[in-house]
Amino acid sequence: MKEFINNLKGDKVIWAFIALLALISFMPVYSASSNLAYSANGSGNTVSFLIKHFAHVGIGFLIVYMVHKIPYHYFKAISMIALPIVGLLLLYTLFQGKTIGGANASRWIQIPFVGISFQTSTLAAMVLMIYVARYLAKKREVEDTFQKSIIELWLPVFGIILLILPANFSTAALIFSMVVMLVFVGKYPLKYLGIVIGAGVVGLTFFILVAKAFPDAFPNRVDTWVSRIENFTSDKPDEDNYQIEKAKIAIATGGIRGLGPGKSVQKNFLPQSSSDFIYAIIVEENGLIGAVVVMFLYIMLFIRFLIASHKANTLFGKLLVVGLGFPIVFQALINMAVAVELLPVTGQTLPLISSGGSSIWMTCVSLGIILSVTKKDEEIAQENLEKAQREEALQRLIEREMNGENVEEEEEITNEKEPQYAIEDVSDNPMKAVMGK
Repeated sequence: MKEFINNLKGDKVIWAFIALLALISFMPVYSASSNLAYSANGSGNTVSFLIKHFAHVGIGFLIVYMVHKIPYHYFKAISMIALPIVGLLLLYTLFQGKTIGGANASRWIQIPFVGISFQTSTLAAMVLMIYVARYLAKKREVEDTFQKSIIELWLPVFGIILLILPANFSTAALIFSMVVMLVFVGKYPLKYLGIVIGAGVVGLTFFILVAKAFPDAFPNRVDTWVSRIENFTSDKPDEDNYQIEKAKIAIATGGIRGLGPGKSVQKNFLPQSSSDFIYAIIVEENGLIGAVVVMFLYIMLFIRFLIASHKANTLFGKLLVVGLGFPIVFQALINMAVAVELLPVTGQTLPLISSGGSSIWMTCVSLGIILSVTKKDEEIAQENLEKAQREEALQRLIEREMNGENVEEEEEITNEKEPQYAIEDVSDNPMKAVMGK
């Protein structure tokens, strides 16, 4: 085990937090999946859900390991290629008209031959953040005008967000907020950033008016997220309020120490107890202590991302850590805030803890890229050490060669002064010396 840990590259503290969050996820997912087990087939067998979550986490760790081996600067080119592909996937996802339980669910696509549902917005968010980091790093080398930044930066950003917005308002809002945060960190001019934010607000208002005027154009989902905001502000009873009430009952029941692992009661009533509202189940079973521990891990992960960003040797590396790491922590805080009714229901999962394949895997890809950035620091230090050792060895070799050349030159001079003898006689007639005697 010690040898395996030593072979892991990158920030070991980030590795430790990833492992801790993944280990914490198994008990609440296993406990909360009983609701799904009874509703799906009526057997109540939760072992299959535990095995499925174990497979998702295992594949996620494999993804982290494989991605962190890739030099992070390769993702500059990858983002340029992946962005139009992601746009096409979002178009297909938006217009496929898939429904789940009679409601529009144009957020997932079915992967052929595998039977796994994949949420394309999670992939789009990650690719977009890498693309923005690449642009900001390039802008520091070659100054761009505001008009050029609109074409190269904001047109792709608003294009991706517009494709996500009708089906998933919370993800679109989170992506836009994270992009604004990233360009602010990347020292994009504030006066231009204010114009962009204003344009975004105007565009969102226009979109809502169009959706209200033509409800058939964007069925169900637009009405859903608009009604969520209205119900949150007016406390109108609906399905979301039902979930929030059950989540608050679970949190209140947990107390300080909780009911104990697997003893949650509200998991039988919360429809999304293993994903969107898993934090409420954690608090019910582990109490305030468990709630604080989970929150503490995410806060410490955030602090570690800050340290990793500060230590990165390139601007692109710094922006990558900020653009990919901060959304993970903010998504976790949003999920916790929804459980205690500080925010309306958003549908955001708890990273690395909630069940679900695509959300875990995309989080793991982001973490792998971050670890690749931190691994670069170690590699540079090792390369510098090896370079110094090579230069020292080369210097010694040159000195030996120089000394060897001096010896050979002295031998050549000595040989020129001494007579040269040969066994073979090359004269015309060896007897000429005695023929006249």
